[in-house]
Amino acid sequence: MPIATTRPGHRNQSDPQPGITSGTILRFPLIGNIKCKKVLGVVCLLLVAGLLYFGLSPFHSPKNQVNWLSEGNGLAFGWYGTLLSPGTFKAEKIPAHSPCSLEIWFEPSNTWGGGALFVFYVPRKAQQLSLRQYESDLSLQIDTVSGPWPPRINGLEVPKVFRQGKAMFVTVTSNGEQTSIYIDGALARPAAPFPLSRRDFEGELIVANSPWESNTWSGLIRGLAFYDQELTPGEVRQHYSTWTTKGRPDISQSEHPLAVYLFDERRGSIIHSQVAPGPDLFMPGKFKVVDKIFLRSILKGFEPDWGYCKDVLINIGGFIPFGFLVCAYLSLAGRIKKPGFATIVLGFAISLLIESLQYFLPTRYSDITDITTNTLGTCLGVWIYGMRFWRTILSKGWARWADRFVVSEARTQSS
Repeated sequence: MPIATTRPGHRNQSDPQPGITSGTILRFPLIGNIKCKKVLGVVCLLLVAGLLYFGLSPFHSPKNQVNWLSEGNGLAFGWYGTLLSPGTFKAEKIPAHSPCSLEIWFEPSNTWGGGALFVFYVPRKAQQLSLRQYESDLSLQIDTVSGPWPPRINGLEVPKVFRQGKAMFVTVTSNGEQTSIYIDGALARPAAPFPLSRRDFEGELIVANSPWESNTWSGLIRGLAFYDQELTPGEVRQHYSTWTTKGRPDISQSEHPLAVYLFDERRGSIIHSQVAPGPDLFMPGKFKVVDKIFLRSILKGFEPDWGYCKDVLINIGGFIPFGFLVCAYLSLAGRIKKPGFATIVLGFAISLLIESLQYFLPTRYSDITDITTNTLGTCLGVWIYGMRFWRTILSKGWARWADRFVVSEARTQSS
């Protein structure tokens, strides 16, 4: 290893690097010294701390953002808000293709996002019913879950119905095989082949979120009801009129209500069903996901949209600097025979740690896709570091740092 022997600031032909003085240790092909190695080590530690911070923030379960309206009946749902039912809807002895209906009176906070308005959830049940907002579209869905594969979605949609700041009264009626959707008492989607049945009203009712991951809906909900029969068009119009003018529908027992939530308590954490046997709803103190998935598979996490592609690019790009700088540091340290391989293993381990801890954070996603893309970003960083162009750039950077700081320090000590 060559050692410079001339006075500080004087360069002769034997110096491998300008500005390197007596006592400075050099390593090739990466040009640096002990102090450069320490600075690079600190940069790597800060980078790891940054990855952990952005990967695990906010580090806790946020407060459940559900509040009673100051005027009138209803609840306001924030970005992280949900209701759960401690009891369940029963449907074990219900025949297949039984008629049913549901009503929901609500107002979305925006038309650029979306989320689950409600989901009926039974663990390990193959089919789960949900009502969702996709930007300005309304979608009634029955998701069929099968192992690690993405759920097969059978949906009935009404496009472009949401208006920001505008309340909506949605009624869904079904005879067990044909389903119709009404908006504000008027038919918006004529009867279509969609097998909605009373048997789909089963399990725990989750409002404004999904049972497996954070898929929250924000806005106002003023009423929610489920029925054990198909409402007629006249009953649909009557319920819309009485609920929106009087704050409650005129319901007879002949309409077989299962649960009616008026949201008229205006205080406390319990929302009572006005009829039996519907279970009550409650507001948990902290936002939670009922049955969060640990390390969701790549297939289940895949979504064919720009948001998914953007997340993939961010996860790859976020770990490229990690792969580049950590590989540079390990190469400079010279204690590991295969610094590139060690860097990739370290990137995988950090990503696995982040995704495992995200399982305990309801606002984050525990996802194998993120581990894969983070590791790919680390590999790209190692590959970029191995390119001669970037190694030359980094070497020149160390040289300028040495000229500016190492030489000046040596002059100070000599004086």
